[in-house]
Amino acid sequence: MLLRCLTAFCLVGSLFCAAVPLRDTRRAQPTRNKLLLISFDGFRWNYDQDVDTPNLDKMAKDGVKAQYVTPPFITITNPTHFTLLTGRYVENHGVIHNMWFNTTTQEKKGYYMTQFVDSYWDNGSLPIWITAQRQGLKAGSLHFPGTAATYKGETVRVREVEPRLYDYSNETEWRLNIDKVIGEWFHQQDLDFVSLYFGEPDGAGHRYGPDSPERREMVQQVDRTVGYIRDKIQDRGLTDRLNVIITADHGMTTVLRGAQVDEIILYKIPGFSFSDIQFHLVDYGPAGMLLPKDGMLEKVYSALKGSHPHLHVYKKEEMPVWLHYSKHARLLPIILFADPGYVINGFFPVQFNKGEHGFDNQVMDMKPFFRAVGPDFQKDLVVGAFETVNVYPLMCHLLGINPEINDGHLDNTKQMLLPKKNTEGNNSTGKFYHQITTTVVLLM
Repeated sequence: MLLRCLTAFCLVGSLFCAAVPLRDTRRAQPTRNKLLLISFDGFRWNYDQDVDTPNLDKMAKDGVKAQYVTPPFITITNPTHFTLLTGRYVENHGVIHNMWFNTTTQEKKGYYMTQFVDSYWDNGSLPIWITAQRQGLKAGSLHFPGTAATYKGETVRVREVEPRLYDYSNETEWRLNIDKVIGEWFHQQDLDFVSLYFGEPDGAGHRYGPDSPERREMVQQVDRTVGYIRDKIQDRGLTDRLNVIITADHGMTTVLRGAQVDEIILYKIPGFSFSDIQFHLVDYGPAGMLLPKDGMLEKVYSALKGSHPHLHVYKKEEMPVWLHYSKHARLLPIILFADPGYVINGFFPVQFNKGEHGFDNQVMDMKPFFRAVGPDFQKDLVVGAFETVNVYPLMCHLLGINPEINDGHLDNTKQMLLPKKNTEGNNSTGKFYHQITTTVVLLM
């Protein structure tokens, strides 16, 4: 009996070896294309409608265009970019403002210096660079908000942070940066994922207004740059291996000025006094936060609530749910935001931008644009609007990595992807194992 069992086992082993061919491991691995994420700061969803943009139009024809995308609130640069990198709403990732601040020391750091405060960015939400690196991919970032920080002891390994006094509008610098990303990082160093940031047309929109000739000229510069990017991708033989997503952090709207405009100046509101405030973050566009002194919360709130027809005042726990801007410990007890066209001033007007952002993310002027092209995307497809928290799971899917916990879902973007080819490898192997098991039972 023992001899018969051993004979049967050897026979089955021989059948297994003969029936299952040696697997070509290179073919068995799923195809993973490279990915380039580009942000043109402040590019509103409809900026291509009053300017000739042949390169953006061709990109849409060759790929996917969304009607618009909805950023998280607060619609300013650091928070919205970190949502792209993590897929989390602002109250969940904790980068709640462009500025780092300390309510005890009264210290504030501007946009640029905030890039180097590791503890501000490293709140438990890992940006996609770190996740990709931990799963064996090579990642890089050039000028993208959050690039300078360290996350759980790890940085994006290939990176460049712009100098402090940097001209974000210089087209020559733009092309040098593109040459570095496409020619050096993707082509020579074989990186899998890169994020690339451009500071326009945000600057032109702020300085001259979103309806100005200067803004339209800057959009034409963006369009030329998109053409240059695609040409360089083709020159390096990356067209069939590199997916490109181009979007923005927020839009822009015109600031109302003139004698007929009832400006929001907190100092002039009856019953309100800055002597009741321990710390404030106002004079930075249409949104602000206040930390009242002990025992002064209700007094401050009552004085401000309903005090101006275009000022919205909330205790942070009462913020509208759709804004996802109430749960993080860094948020101050009173949150303010203005209607489109208005900014919040403290003691007197000190803001003179002709264009602003930071408003409710449901305002159409706050919506950015979205384009995607590459080997994994459909062609000549226009999709409906979606929230930018969904860009993160889309990118993880394209890179073949497991995402961190996030607030988005691939279901909201998968319609823009080409259908994947089905394979039979696992199913056929499973059938063969079933046959082996049956044979062993019969022989024994």
